[in-house]
Formats: sequence, C-alpha cells, structure tokens
Amino acid sequence: MNTLPSSPASSIDAILTQLNTVILGKSGPIRLALACLLARGHLLVEDLPGVGKTTLAHALARTLGLQFQRIQFTSDLLPADILGVPVFSSERKCFEFHPGPIFSQLVLADEINRATPKSQSALLEAMEEQQVTIEGITRHLPVPFFVIATQNPQEQIGTFPLPESQMDRFLMRLHLGYPDAAAERALLRGQDRRELVETLPTQVDGSALLALQQQVTQIHVSDALLDYLQAIIAHTRQPGIYRMGLSPRAVLALLRAAQAWAMVDHRDHVLPEDIQAVLPPVAGHRLHLRESPGLAPEQVTRRLIEAVPVP
Repeated sequence: MNTLPSSPASSIDAILTQLNTVILGKSGPIRLALACLLARGHLLVEDLPGVGKTTLAHALARTLGLQFQRIQFTSDLLPADILGVPVFSSERKCFEFHPGPIFSQLVLADEINRATPKSQSALLEAMEEQQVTIEGITRHLPVPFFVIATQNPQEQIGTFPLPESQMDRFLMRLHLGYPDAAAERALLRGQDRRELVETLPTQVDGSALLALQQQVTQIHVSDALLDYLQAIIAHTRQPGIYRMGLSPRAVLALLRAAQAWAMVDHRDHVLPEDIQAVLPPVAGHRLHLRESPGLAPEQVTRRLIEAVPVP
C-alpha cells in the first residue's frame, strides 16, 4: 500500500494529537473536521450547547495558526455586523470601509441559526466565492478562508432553520455528542478547556496548511473509484426516492472529502471505504427521503451505502 511522504503524515499526526488533548473522546469527529478543512470546505457542527463545538473551532484556529474571529449570531445581528460597513471620514472627506469579522482566515459563526435569514444570507457569497460585495465593490477574503458554524437543535426556542442554499455551502455537518464516561472523568479532573486552548502551540503555519490542501488534490482517484462515486450519485437522482438528488457541487465535495480522508489516513489513493466514511457528514444534510422525511441523516446515508454495491 502506498503511503504519504513522512512530512505531510507527521504534520497531520501532530495536528490530530493536539486536538485530541482538547476535545476528549471524539477522535472520529476531529478527523472529519480536519479532513473538511484540508478539502477547503466549510464545517457545520450541530449539537446541544456545551458539548465542545466552540472549543473545537478555537483549538483548530490555534493549532493551524489561523487568524480567528468569532461572530455571535443573535436575532438582532445585521449583515453589516458581519461584512463591515463604509464610514464617512471627516478628515479625508470620503467614505472608508471598515471590514467586519468575516475578514479573517477562520471565522466561527456561533449559533448561526439564532440569526434571521437576512443575516444568515450574508455568508453565502463569502463561503462560495471567498469574497464579499459591498456598495458595488468586491473585496477578497484572506487565504485560507474557512467558516465553522455551530448550530443548536431546531426544536430549541429562538432558532431559524437554515435554508437549503445555506446548508449546501457547508461541505460537512458533524455532531459531537456527549463524551463517554472515561473522557468525561478526564475532563472533570483536567485543566479548564478555555485555558488549555490558549496555551496550544501552532503545529503548521499558513503556507504549510496551503501545501497540505494542495496535496489533497493530488491524492490518486482510480476510474473504478469514480465509477462507484457516480453510481452513488445516480442512485440519489432516481425519481421517487429522494426529494432532490445530489448536485454537482455535492459530488465534488464528496470527492474532495474522500481524498482528504485518505490523506488523513496517510494514503496517497482513495478507497471505497473513504467515500463511505465521509458520505454521512457530506450528504446527510443534503438528502431527504420522500417516504420517510423524518429519518435521521445517518440512517439515510446508511441505506444509500447499502443500496449501491462496490464495483
């Protein structure tokens, strides 16, 4: 089996090791979160308050050496609070643009579904094109640029559901869940997580992260693997099964996520198991069965994996 060169593999191991010292007992979601960022995607973490969603975003920013901004989404948040606004300068007799917190490498949109749809939509152009247009002027965002959004369960008071167009901008949606008993005991006896995050050293800088992202696109994908991927996509587009099949954007997201997952696993090629591993977080928020609309996303993607044989 061909493996990655030692340098990328060691960088990935160092990143994962450090993140696992902060978020205890969640190695699977942490690997997926790292794969999402390596695939140049945006991440939605949906779970109950207090399970470590915000801490994970802080830890990723510190570990990856990224400029970090946190935006607390509330019902009175305005698009200008996110993007920035032109302000008239009495000295220069002109308007000067004051950039908002979106102009950062890693932006945490905390409790994104507590803001109104108008404020949520301020992220659409930024997440898709890495730029924002204000007063007819387009301004580019930093590179790399990631959005990590946290979302509370929809049944909680004061939430606004994200529309399909917004959900589709996220490459993955993850759940952290409660820690197991051993991890919770270590959490109770250990250092405060917020204090611990502040002491984390940077494991890779911006240029090294960009290099890792570039290497993701070089992970080999065989024709047989593409046949399997296209068979999965074709199944979702059969009439009468799903409300909507997976779009070309979702197909590319699935491929890049599988390449990143293989890279995190220290391989230079993609296996069918890689597609199966990333399918739930990539497709779970994009697929809805017609006959069982309330079925959990994990069950929907499990049925999809079972319905499409590996060639």
